[in-house]
Amino acid sequence: MTTLPTIDLERELLLTGKSCVIGLDEVGKGAWAGPLVIGAAVLTRDVIDAPNAPELMGGARDSKQLSEPKREAMFDHVAATCKTWAVGAATHEECDRLGMNKAQKLATKRALEQLGKVVDLKTAAAVIDGKWDFVSPLVGHVVAHVKADASCLSVSAASVLAKVSRDRLMREYALDYPMWSFDTNKGYPCPKHRVALQGYGPSAIHRVSWAFMENYVPWLEAVSLPDMLPGFHAS
Repeated sequence: MTTLPTIDLERELLLTGKSCVIGLDEVGKGAWAGPLVIGAAVLTRDVIDAPNAPELMGGARDSKQLSEPKREAMFDHVAATCKTWAVGAATHEECDRLGMNKAQKLATKRALEQLGKVVDLKTAAAVIDGKWDFVSPLVGHVVAHVKADASCLSVSAASVLAKVSRDRLMREYALDYPMWSFDTNKGYPCPKHRVALQGYGPSAIHRVSWAFMENYVPWLEAVSLPDMLPGFHAS
């Protein structure tokens, strides 16, 4: 049985005087194609104060624990129940040109710029999944918590919002690039994706600097990376 996330961390941070708690989560970091997306969610005080907060959020939890139909079904409810929420993205080209760490910070900045129109980022606290702080100094206080996407309701909500937003975009891309099965794999590696790369090469939304290119598209050795990626500068 899957344990639902709690609002314990949100309550603890609000008791220290933080104006609000922003949950953040990323999706698409391990994909071979498409954008990296950051979700950011702020719960209402009514939800945080409620004894049945996870149920009020439609049973939101780490998006990896939910099937695609379940995530889609709860998306509107989770979005409507948040005080405010946003997603920010770094394109496949930005992931290539900047590298993943800088691309993740850029996507985070874009999400937080939207939230900053509603909440005070400097007096807020941000909760992120994992140990790496990709948020500072954009938010006044940052808590890095391993498995926060499964244990902290704000991060779980952000996870669902980010995952569904990116999935929808990848399904749209699949209409333009049907050979790579983006509607089902969402740009992540799978047998069909590997076969398509070997047969057709990369699509216009593939991250062409990723190591998988050398493994699955050997004929690209004749094409230099700068030719495929204008503006690329090797470090």
